Parts: sequence; C-alpha cells; structure tokens
Amino acid sequence: MADLPLSGVRVLDLSRLLPGPLATLRLQEMGAQVTKVEDPGAGDTARAMLRTESQCAAGEPGTFYTLLNRGKTIERLDLKSPAGHARLLGLVAQCDVLVEGFRPGVMARLGLGYDTLRTLNPRLVYCAISGYGQHGPMAQRAGHDINYIGYAGVLDQLAAPDDAPIVPNFQIGDLFGGAQSAVQEILAALYAVGRTGQGRALDISMTHAVQRSNLLPAVAVRDHGATRRSGQDLLNGGVPCYNVYRTRDDRWMAVGALELKFWQALCEVIGKPQWRTLHWSLGQAPGSDAARALKAELDAIFATRTQAAWCALFDPADCCVSPVLRLEEALAHPLFNPGQVQ
Repeated sequence: MADLPLSGVRVLDLSRLLPGPLATLRLQEMGAQVTKVEDPGAGDTARAMLRTESQCAAGEPGTFYTLLNRGKTIERLDLKSPAGHARLLGLVAQCDVLVEGFRPGVMARLGLGYDTLRTLNPRLVYCAISGYGQHGPMAQRAGHDINYIGYAGVLDQLAAPDDAPIVPNFQIGDLFGGAQSAVQEILAALYAVGRTGQGRALDISMTHAVQRSNLLPAVAVRDHGATRRSGQDLLNGGVPCYNVYRTRDDRWMAVGALELKFWQALCEVIGKPQWRTLHWSLGQAPGSDAARALKAELDAIFATRTQAAWCALFDPADCCVSPVLRLEEALAHPLFNPGQVQ
C-alpha cells in the first residue's frame, strides 16, 4: 500500500533462520519491498526446520519458514559464482537496505563487504546481525539464542524458585537482540540517509543488545553489588502482589498489582481487606519472611477456584489480575481476534 511508511524502500535479505528474516518481515509490514536471497541448494536452513510429515512428503518448507518469509520475493543465487555475484551486485545497486547474518568476514571474502558495496551504492544501509558483534574476542564464535542470553546475564534471571534457569520458548536474543534491534537501527539509518544522502554499516550484536536492556538486574548490581536471586526482588517473584498463582484446575493467574491501589482492590475482591497495608510500598520488603508467608496464603486462596472462575471474579475489577493463556487461547481472545466474544 502506497500510504505505508516504508513504501518504495527496497530491502535485500541475505540472512537465514530467525533474526534477519523477522527483521525484514517487519520492514515489509511497514511497506518495504523485500527480496530474499538464498543459495540454490538447501537454501535457508529454516526451510527444513519443524516440518510436519505432510510438508516433508510434499517437499514443502515448514511453517516456521513460511511465517517468516511470507510475501517476500525469493531469488536463488550462488554468490561464489560469477553470475550469482554479478546478479547480487545488480540488486545492491537498486536497493536501500541489505541485511545479512553471516559470521563476520564472510561477505568480505565473497567480495561483497560494505566497503565494496558502498562504492556501488553510497546510500546503502548495510545491516550485519551476529551473535557477538563484528569485532572483538568472540566475533567468530558460534552461538544460538540460549548462548546469547546466557552471556548477557538474562538466562540467569529466568529462574525457577530452586534457582535453576528456565529454557524459554521465546527467543529473547534472536527476537529482541537481533530482529527488533536491527529494525530500530535500520529505521534510524534510513532517516539519516534522507538527511545526508550517505548510508552506513550497522553492527548488530544480539548479545550486546540484550545485555544493554537487562535493566532491573543492573539496578541490583549497582545498588547492592550483585543480582537478586529468584524470589528476592520486586519483579522476580519476591512480592505477593507481582507473582503467579496456580488455580484449582492446574492453570495459572498472573497478578500484577504492583501499585498500592491495585493491591488494595485485589484484597477487596478476594475478601481480605485486612491485607490492604501488606504491600512493598508500605514497607513489606521483597523476599522477606513476611512476603513469603503472604505469598503462601495467596497460593492457598487461588487454589480454591478454577482459572475461569477467577477470571469471572476479577474481570469487573481494575487490579491487574489476568489469566496465563496458552497461545491457542490467546489467538482466540478478543484482544487479538476482535470478532470473538468472551
């Protein structure tokens, strides 16, 4: 559509798997025209990931690949061949943004590094997404999301009450550190091109991007010299008003009554007005014996009703209590599917 903010912007996507393809998908959703370049053999590794039996039998890529690359123009090029190399240079001459996710130095060895491409297209925004950055002691090291968030001090914070890290099925390093950071930097660079006419190279390190945003643990380190363990801080389970509770049917409710007014409203809903002053803002320290004791009492209360019953009880109240939905339930919720009626 012509009225989308990136209409007319041409993006060349040489990346694979998740971070780069998601970044270019987001640019496409804002109106950019995306051409995805894959090798003529297996292509993007994501094609073969998470395929169903029927997709394998039909020789089709998996849903993971198709969701990330829907609407993109696909070109198969052997960048090591003269013909493929020349074709890519032709595409670069006409594009505004190039996104790649190879290990540092690969594009330069192919004769396609930024210093070469900017002579062909001075307005080019060249975005390289990598695990640990284009330079430094770990630049050539392999990694995946779990490694990036591990180095960034994030995986350590995603811990169960026994302090064991939880492996999240939400790729924080790839999605936030890679894709979102790339989109943010690309948009800023395109704005600069509009002012100066000059493109630039962007070095997106997924690990560095995640580490810079690890804010609450950083507050604890600055103030106390170390991070707070699971169940000891304001937002990691250390207060009853910001926690999760198991229901009678083994589902969960998320309580986010962080502000005093929300906590007091919650107390009224559950019939415990005497708890209105038992709040971190009034002196109940996160992770204290008193906080743990109150959490245990709330555990017992939430265990008396089903998730649906708690939703019905809390729905009229404005106190930041919500169900923990499974994705299939979220997709059917009116928030994401306005045609549905609760």
